[in-house]
Amino acid sequence: MKSGRYIGVMSGTSLDGVDVVLAAIDDNMVAQQASYCHPMPGDLRQQILAICQGQTLTLSQLGQLDTRLGQLFAEAVNTLMRREALEPSDIVAIGCHGQTVWHEPQSDAPNTLQIGDNNQLVAATGITVVGDFRRRDMALGGQGAPLVPAFHQALLMDAVERRMVLNIGGIANLSLLLPGQPVRGFDTGPGNMLIDAWIWRHQGKPFDQDGAWARSGKVAPALLEQMLGDPWFALPPPKSTGREHFNLGWVERQLQTFPGLAPQDVQATLTELSAVTIAQQVQLNDGCDRLLVCGGGGRNPLLMARLAALLPGTEVAATDSAGIRGDDMEALAFAWLACRTLSGLPGNLPAVTGARAKSVLGAIYPANPFY
Repeated sequence: MKSGRYIGVMSGTSLDGVDVVLAAIDDNMVAQQASYCHPMPGDLRQQILAICQGQTLTLSQLGQLDTRLGQLFAEAVNTLMRREALEPSDIVAIGCHGQTVWHEPQSDAPNTLQIGDNNQLVAATGITVVGDFRRRDMALGGQGAPLVPAFHQALLMDAVERRMVLNIGGIANLSLLLPGQPVRGFDTGPGNMLIDAWIWRHQGKPFDQDGAWARSGKVAPALLEQMLGDPWFALPPPKSTGREHFNLGWVERQLQTFPGLAPQDVQATLTELSAVTIAQQVQLNDGCDRLLVCGGGGRNPLLMARLAALLPGTEVAATDSAGIRGDDMEALAFAWLACRTLSGLPGNLPAVTGARAKSVLGAIYPANPFY
């Protein structure tokens, strides 16, 4: 491994900010040293949401958004650098996932698009950047996602305990860390995405604090059953999804059969949908002793309580209990993947993504010819 200090940058499907993490990485260790969440400007968030939900835009608009996001990622990194009194020479590289605006692995020509110009990031920070992690895996026949199970394996695999790691971002995904079995992982469906979108529409809030609005409503069993009938949930792994499938338009189509349902009841049902689809996948894969949860959904006590109720006999706990702050997990993973890339090591797990082979991932944007 190319040892040293790395920075990971992640802007996920929840669009709640840009997560930046500083880590020291070598062959035997990934030590988180600092983290920071940079706010996402409201107009930028709305433009990204519009793209993800299929709104038409010009190439000029897409290009400008790509540039602005690259500049935003650079602002986030430079803020962390100032806070930690770091110089560019202190950092080996930045691993930048970029902002996913489209993910279509099941099409005739499978594709995924992450924007946020890495050239802007290199120019503004003076640090080598590794980005575009997903498309090599897709070129090898994989889904290009999820990529974090390899990182979960490196940090959280236990020789005896049956563990699964659950990331609840906009989309929820599972990593299966079961002793004696190959590591597997896949998306389970919506995590925070529909919950956040629904409260934003009705209350102008970016998320349902502590699940309070969902608690004020009642789950609509018939609506829940209809939602669970979406064919995507029945697909076998490997599988991945995003906002191009699960969005407000999807909710509205579901509600056509249930006119007049109270908005808070819809919120309660969407929260239950996330919990049920996650729990079903845990159970379908023979369960686990401990479900370690990271991502923003881990801060939703209603969602966590429902998972615990739906998975009796399984300890449901935040990854913080295993020494990794849940909010920083994905950014930390892309710092680690950048290290893998610069070390010439594979970053994907074919058993997870469905790729034909392991591969070094990403493109390198050097700050100088001798990165």
